[in-house]
Amino acid sequence: MNYIGELISIGVAFSWTATALLSEFGSKRMGNLTLNVLRMALALLFGAGLFWAVLGSPLPAGGTAEAYAWMLLSGLVGYVVGDYCLFQCYIIIGSRYGQLFMTLAPLAAALTAWISLGQQMSAMSILAMLVTLMGIAISVLGRGEHHRISLRLPLNGVLLAVGAALCQGMGLVLSKIGMNHYPTGAIPEWLVPFSANYCRCIAGLVGFSLLLYFKKGFSPLRRALHDTKGMTVATATTLFGPFVGVGFSLMAVQYTSAGIASTLMAITPIIIILPSRWLFHQPITWKAVVGAVISVVGVSLFFLDTSAA
Repeated sequence: MNYIGELISIGVAFSWTATALLSEFGSKRMGNLTLNVLRMALALLFGAGLFWAVLGSPLPAGGTAEAYAWMLLSGLVGYVVGDYCLFQCYIIIGSRYGQLFMTLAPLAAALTAWISLGQQMSAMSILAMLVTLMGIAISVLGRGEHHRISLRLPLNGVLLAVGAALCQGMGLVLSKIGMNHYPTGAIPEWLVPFSANYCRCIAGLVGFSLLLYFKKGFSPLRRALHDTKGMTVATATTLFGPFVGVGFSLMAVQYTSAGIASTLMAITPIIIILPSRWLFHQPITWKAVVGAVISVVGVSLFFLDTSAA
């Protein structure tokens, strides 16, 4: 398929919609750090099961030390710093506004890829990115009170959201660099992104565990393990996020540029409109609809640009 990377990216956006809704609930119920420790541990268990089924071993194999180093660095940037900021901003400003600021991630990914990988984007791709981001912004802002485009949010929540977006974009590119160092034929090609994500989750588990220990100790984690509802949310968040969502997001950057993949994944704020209406009874305004249409136009521009594939 000519646009397999783009199609995977759109699927990831649906997966991250579920993650955003579940993560806001889970963070408020168990706490940011506790939820992230559980997510990383569960993601490693799911990954080990996948490797056991495919390779006969619970651990990824065939990677070079350099590949693993880049993947671990990606986990520190994308998970430990990025997800900490993202989940904390969910608590302060909510997932709706958190996803608005995550539209900065494609710009961070494109800039990082340009600096580190020398990836160039055509004029059509740049236009498509800008149109998509504009549509996303209009849609999310259009759900504000009195149909005004305004943000009255705590500064710390805004800064955390911006930091999360920047780290997600940079983490995606760092993962791509790591996968580029993975020897061809060492494992099935489709399994390389899951190997990368496994390494990222190791870094995430270590980082989040240390943060939790020095900040609150492990007593919140012990309480969470006995919270059936909380554990259910943590498991679902892991499936849609660190395991399926992130694994396929890394697969997407194998088939298209990091900037394009990250932009298509950023349509989550559009997809989240209907679930937010059903779950939180948030009204759908005309600005949300217009923003969605503009975003779809932006996405279509990627498919019209033959040089983007």
